[in-house]
Amino acid sequence: MSLVSITIFVGFGLLVGVLFGFFGMGGSFLVTPSLLVLGYPAKVAVGSGLAFVFGTSVIGALRHRTHGQIDYRLVALLTVAMPAGIEVGRRAVVVLEELESTDLVIGVAYVGLLALVGLYTLRDARHESGEYLGRDLADRIQTIECPPMVSLTSDARVSVWVILAIGGVVGALSGFLGVGGGFLLLPAMMYGLGVPAGIAVGTDILQITVSGAFGAFVYARTGAVSLPVVGSLLVGSALGARIGAGALTLVDEDEIKEYFATILLAGSLAVALNMLSALLGVEALHTASIVLIFGAAIAVSAAVVIAAIRRLRVSASRTPNALYPE
Repeated sequence: MSLVSITIFVGFGLLVGVLFGFFGMGGSFLVTPSLLVLGYPAKVAVGSGLAFVFGTSVIGALRHRTHGQIDYRLVALLTVAMPAGIEVGRRAVVVLEELESTDLVIGVAYVGLLALVGLYTLRDARHESGEYLGRDLADRIQTIECPPMVSLTSDARVSVWVILAIGGVVGALSGFLGVGGGFLLLPAMMYGLGVPAGIAVGTDILQITVSGAFGAFVYARTGAVSLPVVGSLLVGSALGARIGAGALTLVDEDEIKEYFATILLAGSLAVALNMLSALLGVEALHTASIVLIFGAAIAVSAAVVIAAIRRLRVSASRTPNALYPE
């Protein structure tokens, strides 16, 4: 791995770290498709993505704990369910490798899931009724009386079996796609369980620490983790995660959703362009996919930081008036 490549991955790790600290996702939802776009084998992209998830989640969990943004009951239940799901997903990847269709299936799955979640979240963020679109779904789920029930930090009461089912499904997709589950678990908590965005982010990060460690271990046993790539990314993400976690406390919920949707849609389009490039033999599409995935990370990271700075300036400008009213 050349010095130029290491520098690029450190810089990308910084950007992903900002997004991770802000959205509560270990960054593999960007790292794994990025490695696919850069030509790494699907199994290595998946394993390296999970290893990166573990490293970033440890950093972020400590940061969000200080802000009181973690629901420990929810973390415990998801941690029970997700490892089993991850193993199911990993075995599916092994089967696809034997059929020599891993890259195609994982690529299509990425495009579809990223686009679906991104479009739904964007529609929700721009919904003008004042009630987010997932409220009805969350209300229906909370009416499922299947003991034992558990009370969440958000004051919602949900069946333990519902939480375990959500964790199992997200875990299976996590092991299959090579992600910590954040881009799926975050909307599942917000729209399915009615957890506020801030608490969902912190809870997601702590849970990812466990699932990411398990997933990384499973793939590392088969040599499917690129340590130079993971190490370079972690160096940059250590600082970025602190920046993103601080910004989360300053930006409102609709803005969080809009940024989240933007980065998911960019990732979906980038992977789609890369697949078309391989299918049609058009190198320009491959170049466009690389520019899009890195450009989206830069643009959204910058937008997050700018929005946080703007809120700080507004708060600072109001303070003197509050202390010395006219």
